[in-house]
Amino acid sequence: MRVLLQPAFILHRRPYRNTSLLLDAFSLEQGRIGLVARGAMAPRSRLKGLLQPFTPLLLSWSGADELATLTGAEDAGLPIALPACRALAGLYVNELLVRLLRRLDPQPGLFTAYETLLTELAAASGEEPALRRFEKRLLDELGYGLNLDCEAVSGQPLVAETQYRYVLDQGPLAMSGDESGVPISGESLLALRDGRLADPAILREVKRLTRAALAAQLRGRALKARELYRVRRGA
Repeated sequence: MRVLLQPAFILHRRPYRNTSLLLDAFSLEQGRIGLVARGAMAPRSRLKGLLQPFTPLLLSWSGADELATLTGAEDAGLPIALPACRALAGLYVNELLVRLLRRLDPQPGLFTAYETLLTELAAASGEEPALRRFEKRLLDELGYGLNLDCEAVSGQPLVAETQYRYVLDQGPLAMSGDESGVPISGESLLALRDGRLADPAILREVKRLTRAALAAQLRGRALKARELYRVRRGA
């Protein structure tokens, strides 16, 4: 298979042999792809500074297997300059995509959401609302979207003033003596549904929920970016 130039972002890169790179890329039409960029780290290679995370690119490649060969790369715009305090947030999202997206599974809607997220991380006053909205979209695209409309057993619409416990394989349940699930208010569930995430208290509740939902999909695999967050907080 030969794919001509199409929009893509580099999610992760690592050295390969002497002068090459192994890339995880997220493309508009093919989804996550694995690429070998041969000679990309050679002293005179024009790709040396181009194949970087958060840079809109046009990539071409050939090969039908899970690891194809990069055949061309062009910039498709200026790099999205994340402030130093937001770089970890970008790396966290990239790591989520590498861990959770199947290769060669097109996700055009998620690709657009990723572009929007990077723009928000570069410009918005806080990173948390943008991250939570993207995590919700990622869960939706994976087929594990959260029920943010009605109580799981009764089917009644969620009530902002009611406290619930969110059980991942069921949905929000009215609070009872059972301590399973993630405690969360109806107000926070509705706010996540509608993308209204300015309130710090709501953000804390929503973060516990999305983190639990993503942990279930990660199946116990730790994220390096989260470890870096912990180190940074302890510094």
